[in-house]
Amino acid sequence: MTFAKSLLTAALFSATSLAAKPSLEFNDVFDFKYAQGRVLSEDGRFVALSAQPYRGDSTGQVYDLSSKKLIASVERGTKARLNRAGNWAAFTQVPSLLTSETTDKKARKKLKRALVLVNTHSGEQRTFDAVKDYQLSDDGRWLAYRQDVEADKSDKAEKNTDSALPADKKDKTYPLVIVDLTSQQQYQFEQVGRYALSPAEYGVLMSQHSEDGADNQIQYFDLSRAQASVLIEEPGITLSAIAWHPYSSLVAFTEGNYVNDDTRRRAYQVRLWDAKVDRFTQVPQPQGWYSAKSAALSWSEQGERLYFENRPLLSTKPDEKKYQDQASLTDLDTIMAQSGLKVWHNEDAQIKPREINTWEETNRERNYQAVYHLGSQRVAQLSDETARDITLNPEADFLLASNDQPYLKQIMYKGFYADYYAVQVATGARSFIVKESSNRPTLSPTGQHAAYFLNDQLWLKDLHAQKETAISKAVRDALFADDRHDYPEPNPGYGFAGWQQDGSTLYAYSKFDIWAFDSKTAQAKRLTRGKETQTQYRVIKLDKDFVGFAADEQVYLSAHSLANKQTHIARLNLATGKLTTLTSGEAKYSLLEKAKQTDTLLFTRQSYHEFPDLWQTNSTFSQRHQITNLNPQLSTFAWGQKPELVQYQGYNGEPLQGVLIKPADYQPGKKVPVVFYFYRYMSQRMYDFPHMVLNHRPNLPMFTSNGYAIFLPDIRFEIGYPGRSSTQTLVNAAQKLIDLGIADPDKIGLQGHSWAGYQSAFAVTQTDMFKAVVSGAPVSNMTSAYSGIRLKSGLARQFQYETGQSRIGKTLTEAPELYIENSPVFYADRVNTPILLMFGDKDGAVPWQEGIQYYLALRRHNKDAIFLQYEGEPHHLKQFPNQVDYSVRMKDYFDHYLMGKPAANWIKSGIPYRKESSD
Repeated sequence: MTFAKSLLTAALFSATSLAAKPSLEFNDVFDFKYAQGRVLSEDGRFVALSAQPYRGDSTGQVYDLSSKKLIASVERGTKARLNRAGNWAAFTQVPSLLTSETTDKKARKKLKRALVLVNTHSGEQRTFDAVKDYQLSDDGRWLAYRQDVEADKSDKAEKNTDSALPADKKDKTYPLVIVDLTSQQQYQFEQVGRYALSPAEYGVLMSQHSEDGADNQIQYFDLSRAQASVLIEEPGITLSAIAWHPYSSLVAFTEGNYVNDDTRRRAYQVRLWDAKVDRFTQVPQPQGWYSAKSAALSWSEQGERLYFENRPLLSTKPDEKKYQDQASLTDLDTIMAQSGLKVWHNEDAQIKPREINTWEETNRERNYQAVYHLGSQRVAQLSDETARDITLNPEADFLLASNDQPYLKQIMYKGFYADYYAVQVATGARSFIVKESSNRPTLSPTGQHAAYFLNDQLWLKDLHAQKETAISKAVRDALFADDRHDYPEPNPGYGFAGWQQDGSTLYAYSKFDIWAFDSKTAQAKRLTRGKETQTQYRVIKLDKDFVGFAADEQVYLSAHSLANKQTHIARLNLATGKLTTLTSGEAKYSLLEKAKQTDTLLFTRQSYHEFPDLWQTNSTFSQRHQITNLNPQLSTFAWGQKPELVQYQGYNGEPLQGVLIKPADYQPGKKVPVVFYFYRYMSQRMYDFPHMVLNHRPNLPMFTSNGYAIFLPDIRFEIGYPGRSSTQTLVNAAQKLIDLGIADPDKIGLQGHSWAGYQSAFAVTQTDMFKAVVSGAPVSNMTSAYSGIRLKSGLARQFQYETGQSRIGKTLTEAPELYIENSPVFYADRVNTPILLMFGDKDGAVPWQEGIQYYLALRRHNKDAIFLQYEGEPHHLKQFPNQVDYSVRMKDYFDHYLMGKPAANWIKSGIPYRKESSD
């Protein structure tokens, strides 16, 4: 056979193989799995995860990275955990999907979960049935778990209702089982509430409740002696939080008593107990403060600090007026107390729905951060009502605190602002950083300096001298303000990478590069050369408790090309400035995790055709090995062709990019149906593996596998004219695809949700270029939406139009013409494009009445419009049947209007309401 014939044969074989591959169907999506709850052992030897299909039962998996093998699979295993020594992998085994779906809602809540332990050295599995919760010791010898079993009601003691101190309704107790996993010896304790197994081999502290509360106890079980002892015995006593010291025999806990049935005002004492010497220590509270039931406890990594939460003493709970006697029936105060009144006052800091939301979600149980220093035995109050929110990094000596209270009223029209402070962990002393900032500052590890972005400049502030310097002003060849920010508000910066540990250097981002600023001289040094290659370098932080960089640290970077959209991983030596590219190729690489004790890293590589499976490597990336292969079936489908970048112009001639994915069977020169999926900037998704679910977005391979091209365009907006600018950009992009000979001009459709739903709903009032539109949860009338409320958050929507996403930039009274001009409902008579509208009728972001308005306007003008209402659904569909239903109907719709397939019955004639009686 000649070489030419060989090539021809190979080409024919390749074409035949491609043609033989089946198209993706909806049922196929159910089988795609994702790694959930991934954990890496500290020694870097084991990885545990749950392989969760979109529809079906998960499988727990344990991998040995040294042997590069899957060593265990756990049926229906979820929530993977590894103990510190890495000798046990633990999974919560849930009931099967079939069991859950065939069990009624009330009974489903009572289905039990099991615990499955996998010995990582032998592969042996041990199952413990009906497990409510569990803890493993660091060395893996001990397991403590509560059995999810109801107490035998026949054994319950008679309650003395006069003296009973019952537990709070949510404080359930269960039998506690402590297991020696070496000897298999078990010990059991009844009616246990809170409990905690020490990381080291000391013991278990637990709260044990009696039926009427009279014999409540705090108990300790000594593991070495297998002996239980009562530490505290007192009617009504209970624990709300327990935290063992990471290395010693010390345990911290919050102790309260059910004698006070007002859970908000019940005072809990923060105490320490040393298991070795049997000694209690009371952690003092600042005057006028107490810890509440919801307060958290945590130790710093080395255990020199105990972080706890508290709150100021609350005023006495007001008496609730109720009808109690004949006189109360006509008492005005008592009668009015039964009303459902809520007073909306102009001087309220927040409108009532937002006030209610923040009260229910945050403020009713708001706690503040404090710390107990073990060495000095002193408490420092770190946050309070004047600096309410603090970012806790347990290893830092200075923390960033903020207070948004002075700016609550202006949220409704301006957005979110706060004052920022630096707080010293040692003393609680506070230094002011910046007032009324919409951008979050960064704080040096030494607390001497802070940096923030304001008025398009980076500012460095000496907190001791309270002196600030615009350090980016002298840098002439870099952009520090986001030049793609097309909102009617101040530009944000590109952010900060962090600080050197001694506070001598601030690391900040320009559009492309990482810069080092000397905190004394404010001199700037560029550390990367991204501008020259249009590559955006950003630091990858693998330590959640990161404080600062060492002077000679090797820092991992994400290197994203704005030109070709590839994302690589690089390493920068901060001392020498040497930059090394560790990965490269037509893909998106993501560095996920590093083992705490060894040179083992986990990363993923993905593209439209490559699922982001887990890979392992070392710090130089010289050795790489694929760990998982979760979706081998991917190669069996006609998936779609390799994505391409297409250049086109925005509304103002600005060069933009979009991602074009041609159908799997595309032949050069063939004009095909195209579906646009869009929002704002989308071209960065060039190398993203498509999310294999069915929801409010089109499943991209479902379309490219079935004869469609997909286009993901970038959209840039004109302030004041978001509808017009978006439409012009979409038209330009569509015309580009027509000019390239790819898009059939009579078969181009739009699909968008929320903000993109608005854009698609507006576009068809201005152009007939698009032949079918699926619009999810769109705003249709900006005049009515402007003074509406986001029901989920309780926020007024005005800020969204004046300074936010809707980009009008003015109030409704200042520019009513702009609100009308950008509202699809006012131009419903111009629509000639079939449109499918979708809303959940419990949408907390966009009131579903916006969809009704547009549908009724279209209906009045006899336009081709269908409205899908999903009952009980929020802004994004959550219920699986609804997700599938909408996805199927979305494709039905495009198949008819773009592919020319016969219309489904629901498209032709709808679905009549015919609910049968339950009799």
